[in-house]
Amino acid sequence: MPWDLSDYPDSFKNLDQVVRKKAIDIANALLDNGYSEGRAIPIATEQAKEWADNASEEEIKSYKYSSSPSKGDSHEDTTNEELLDNDILVYYEEEYWKVRTKDAKQADSSHDKKDDALKRAEEIAENKGSSVRTYTKDGKRQN
Repeated sequence: MPWDLSDYPDSFKNLDQVVRKKAIDIANALLDNGYSEGRAIPIATEQAKEWADNASEEEIKSYKYSSSPSKGDSHEDTTNEELLDNDILVYYEEEYWKVRTKDAKQADSSHDKKDDALKRAEEIAENKGSSVRTYTKDGKRQN
């Protein structure tokens, strides 16, 4: 059963408002992709918390004021299979170290420190079975 901001799992109750909103959005997408509620809820909770920990203040503010998830939202294209095998890139842009899947439209996360970006990239690469490509601040390939 999909959720919205007025009807969501009890375990989302104590989450921060923005984290709850993100968790609802993630959980609804997981349900649309065939996950059971029992699996979707803890995965969504963990991913929403991780997103909040890694997102910039600007990203959080932007998400806070974006449209709220609703029970009727379509998530058919939430998995872009073309990106599943692509390497994870770590590069410097706009004063942050960015983590992005090759050919993805936007970065997964932005970090002040390269080490933090590398940790995140390695987590993603391990989950996907892909590699991490690292670049220097001036854009030269490091690996």
